[in-house]
Amino acid sequence: MALLYQSEIRPSKIELLAGWVPGRAWFDGHSQPLSPLAAYRFDDPEGEVGIETLIVLSADGAVLQIPLTYRGAPLEGAEQWLIGTMQHSKLGDRWVYDGTGDPAYLAAVATAIRTGGEQAELLIEIDGVMTTREPTARVTGSGRETVAVPPPAVDSIVTTDEAGDTLVEAGELRLRLPRQPLAPETSPDAAVGILTGTWTGSSAESVLAYLG
Repeated sequence: MALLYQSEIRPSKIELLAGWVPGRAWFDGHSQPLSPLAAYRFDDPEGEVGIETLIVLSADGAVLQIPLTYRGAPLEGAEQWLIGTMQHSKLGDRWVYDGTGDPAYLAAVATAIRTGGEQAELLIEIDGVMTTREPTARVTGSGRETVAVPPPAVDSIVTTDEAGDTLVEAGELRLRLPRQPLAPETSPDAAVGILTGTWTGSSAESVLAYLG
């Protein structure tokens, strides 16, 4: 489960992304500002890393997804994937990374795909009371394995941003993240497992990531 807090975050996630997305190859042709539509989270088994994928709407009407990780200290060797830092009123300084370069995100999404996993349950603390929050996006992996995927070593990760997606290669792991979610019928035949999902305001299932 993912533990959330009533808190102030400065800069906001959208403000932080505003200075980062223009340089991404997958953002080419789109325009700002970005508007949040939904989000889904995965659990970090160690309980140390926040793992969240934002689903946003660009000013030109494109739906995009941006996986992020939140850490309480810099991740050594991952400087190229650092988006920036923000101040969390409950947790203090947070280092925010592009999830495609973070071992915690890669292990979480690959495990969800291979085991048929879903998004994390959301719990929020309000006046000292833990309350379940309904997710704004629901995701499901296609696999039926029972063993979690271990996090890859940081120095094994290679990411390639392309016009429409990001390719991640890390040892034997090969993951492709469509930055614009795909219709199921357009997912490649070579995919060995996929993550699909829906979100608030969209009942049509979309492909969010795939292995292969």
